[in-house]
Amino acid sequence: MTEIRSTTELPARRRDIEMTTEDGLVLVGELSVPENADSVGTVIFLHPLPTAGGYMDSHILRKAALRLPAMAAIAVLRFNFRGVTSSRGTSQGIFGEGIDERFDLEAAVEFVRAEGLPTPWLVGWSFGTEVALNHTHNLDVAGLILLSPPLHRTSVTTLERWNDNSTPIVAVIPELDDYLKPAEARERFAVIPRIDIVEVEAGRHLWVGEKQASRVLSEIVERVNPTALPLPTNWP
Repeated sequence: MTEIRSTTELPARRRDIEMTTEDGLVLVGELSVPENADSVGTVIFLHPLPTAGGYMDSHILRKAALRLPAMAAIAVLRFNFRGVTSSRGTSQGIFGEGIDERFDLEAAVEFVRAEGLPTPWLVGWSFGTEVALNHTHNLDVAGLILLSPPLHRTSVTTLERWNDNSTPIVAVIPELDDYLKPAEARERFAVIPRIDIVEVEAGRHLWVGEKQASRVLSEIVERVNPTALPLPTNWP
């Protein structure tokens, strides 16, 4: 048995992908699916703020792609928003201040649909949570998981719109977050009474460390494929 560490790569079928947005840009990304089984669920990751170093290789996204196809039979789509560069390459365009990124989100949801992948959950992290909250209201997704939502670009009016449908929303709030701590999160999300707020003791905005990363991945799996819990800490 091998202990699972931050760089552990478990078996999966991985391939580089490209997606074209409605406004004509080509985005680069990666799709990771279970190696020898069908996917029971799908996560589409929306990465942190590009101007602060966020991209498709931000560590939670990378660890999810390296682990969840094998651990939980979950397909993982991660990609660079417009104008963002990673080792995979550069997506066309320029930073859209969270506005034009709606085209990127829509392209990702359409890509998952075209691939025939099941039950797409959106998982946003920081800036990615704002793209999800602001632009997913009319998209066909199974639910939203919000990691460290800052709510800088999301208005009360936008939040209230989510009362018009029943899409599950889970907000994972670090106790020591730099932008939105649990008490304030409960106050600001109160306009969506059904939202599931998960407080993470000693958690921080960037979820650094294996303990915090594992907690985040477990929260995702609990919604997408709870039968796969608890996630293993060792692998044959």
